[in-house]
Amino acid sequence: MVYHPYVTTTKQQEMLERINPLVERFHERAGEIDEQGRFPFENVEELKSAGYLSLTVPKKYGGEGIDLYDYVLLQERLAEGDGSTALSVGWHLGSVLEIEESNTWHPATFGTVCDKVVQEKALLNRAATEKGTGSPTRGGMPATQAIHNGNGWEISGRKSFTSMAVALDYSLVTAQIEDTDRIGVFLINHRLQGVHVEDTWNMIAMRGTRSDDLVLDHVHVPEDALVEEENQASGPSLPKAWLLHIPACYLGIARAARNYAIHFAETYQPNSLPGPIKEVPEVQRKIGEMELSLFQAREMLYSVAARWVNHPEKRYEMATELGAVKHTATNHAASVVDMAMRIVGARSLAQDNPLQRYYRDVRSGLHNPPMDDAVINALAKQALTEEEKNDSRTARSS
Repeated sequence: MVYHPYVTTTKQQEMLERINPLVERFHERAGEIDEQGRFPFENVEELKSAGYLSLTVPKKYGGEGIDLYDYVLLQERLAEGDGSTALSVGWHLGSVLEIEESNTWHPATFGTVCDKVVQEKALLNRAATEKGTGSPTRGGMPATQAIHNGNGWEISGRKSFTSMAVALDYSLVTAQIEDTDRIGVFLINHRLQGVHVEDTWNMIAMRGTRSDDLVLDHVHVPEDALVEEENQASGPSLPKAWLLHIPACYLGIARAARNYAIHFAETYQPNSLPGPIKEVPEVQRKIGEMELSLFQAREMLYSVAARWVNHPEKRYEMATELGAVKHTATNHAASVVDMAMRIVGARSLAQDNPLQRYYRDVRSGLHNPPMDDAVINALAKQALTEEEKNDSRTARSS
C-alpha cells in the first residue's frame, strides 16, 4: 500500500491502488512518447479498460460519480507517470464533472453523452481556444461561426490547442451564434463530414497531448447540438473548479522530479566524498526547499478542493481561491523541478534523463488558465471590495 497524506477515505486508497500499475507503465513509455511527439493511444486504451473515463460520470448514469477531491487526487498521481496523458484525460473527466455540477444541460442530452462514455468509452474535450482570441478565459468572441439553417446548425471555424484531437469522439465547440453577441457551445461528433484534425502541434512541452487544430468546415449538426449558451445564467456563474486538474497535473510532474532527485541523492557518490551526496548539507537544504514548496502547494490544492466538496453553499464565492491554487501550484511546481535539476546537476540536461522532460512539461502550466496576472488582479479586486464593504459597515454603525 502506497502512503498518501491526502487520502481521507478507503475508497480513495482503493482507487489509487487501482491506477498505480497504470502509472508505472505510463512512466516507462513517457520518454518515448515525448521524443516521438505522438499521442499515447496505448495509455488511453488502458485508461478506458480500467474504467477511468467514466469516473466523473454520475452514478445514476452508470459512472462512479467521484467528486472534485477524488478527481484531483487521482490526476496528481497519474501525472507522476506521464504528464501529457494526465493532462489530456483530465480535460475529459473535468468536462463531464463541470456539466454535472453546473446543471446547465438538458438531462436527456447529458444522459446520452454519459451513456456513450460508459458504454462506448467515448472521449470528449472542450474546444474553445482560437489563435485570434487567445485564452477563452479572457472573454474574446470566437471567430468560429454557427449559422442556423432551418433544421439545425452549420458550424465553421478552427480551434487551436485541442488536446487529444486525434483521439476524440466528441468536442464541445464554442461558436458565435450568427451575427449576435451570443456564444453557443455545440456538441460535435468527430465522425461528421467536415470535421478534421490538422497536425500543428510542434511544442517542446507536453508533446504527448497532441493539442492540434480542430478544423470545422461547414459541419451540419442537429438542432439539439446546441447544448449550452455562455453568459446566459440569470445569476452568477459557477466557478470552474474542475480546472483544479491543471495544478494537480503539474504537481504530479513536480513530485516525479522530486522522487528522481531524492533517489539520485541517495545513490550517487562521487569519489571526492565519503558517502552519497544526500549527506551534503547543501543538497539537504535543496531537498528541504522542494518539500516545503510541495507541502504549501498541496495543502492549498486539497484544502480548497475539500471546501468545494463539503460546502457547496460557498461555491459561488470561491473563484479567487481556485485561481490562487492554480497560480501557487504551477509556480511552485516549476520551482521544485528547477531545484531537482540543481541537485542532479548537468546530467539532468541529458536527453535520456527524465528531468529535462519534467522541466519542459512543467512550464506549460504557467500558460494554462487562469493566467497569473488575472489571478493576482482578481485577488486585489476582492480585497478592495471587502475593504469597501467594511468601511461602509463601519460608517453605518458610527
